[in-house]
Amino acid sequence: MAKIITVTSGKGGVGKTTTSASISTGLARRGHKTVVIDFDVGLRNLDLIMNCERRVVYDFVNVIQGEATLNQALIRDKRVNSLYILPASQTREKEALTFEGVKKVLNELSETFDYIVCDSPAGIEHGALMALYFADAAVVTTNPEVSSVRDSDRILGILQSKSRRAEKGLDPVEEYLLLTRYNPDRVERGEMLSVEDVSDILAIPLLGVIPESQIVLNASNQGLPVILEDESDAGQAYDDAVARLEGEEREFRFLKADKKGFLARVFGG
Repeated sequence: MAKIITVTSGKGGVGKTTTSASISTGLARRGHKTVVIDFDVGLRNLDLIMNCERRVVYDFVNVIQGEATLNQALIRDKRVNSLYILPASQTREKEALTFEGVKKVLNELSETFDYIVCDSPAGIEHGALMALYFADAAVVTTNPEVSSVRDSDRILGILQSKSRRAEKGLDPVEEYLLLTRYNPDRVERGEMLSVEDVSDILAIPLLGVIPESQIVLNASNQGLPVILEDESDAGQAYDDAVARLEGEEREFRFLKADKKGFLARVFGG
């Protein structure tokens, strides 16, 4: 049976799809047969970041409604052989994701995949609730700002009360915190919450801290999961997060501001 990992957030624009792309790519690079599903019906973005938008013929909703098989809709990644993408529909209503339809697709995928990564819409709309319901693990993605953290706290409440695992009395959903767009210099200036601040508020295990970086935007625009930028801080931070997701212990990096030399301090460099 596959493990279902839902990447979620309370607020939009925090890097959720970027995270879904990198986590699924990282798991596949480790030899696990992995599929990443776009649950954001109407606002399809995952295929852009995965650079497969021109290869989309059938989508998630087509499969649910019996208009295509999973084999017809799944797109195999060109860079990592064991990674597949199931895109969302751009033309259907969100309610097209029916409970029974989603359940059937996930059950079928579970027979052949090791991991199913669900790229959830932000907040608690229909597609998000569906992705949260079926989660075995949830990566709660947030920026180090008060509104983003507050909204993420609401997501945790849903996971603890309205998930399949909560409903059936199973072990609770594994909850992990992924902090994105982290800038230690701004933390020191009091412009953004620290890792400790966010961890204290949400009180869930810290999976990773992704530094604020132009590399993330550049990679997304190029259709490249940032984890494949092996030399970048952001790529290495995502690789660390995937390793921790699999139970490895890795030291957290990129949490402290660079120390400036004497001349830089004097001249403001």
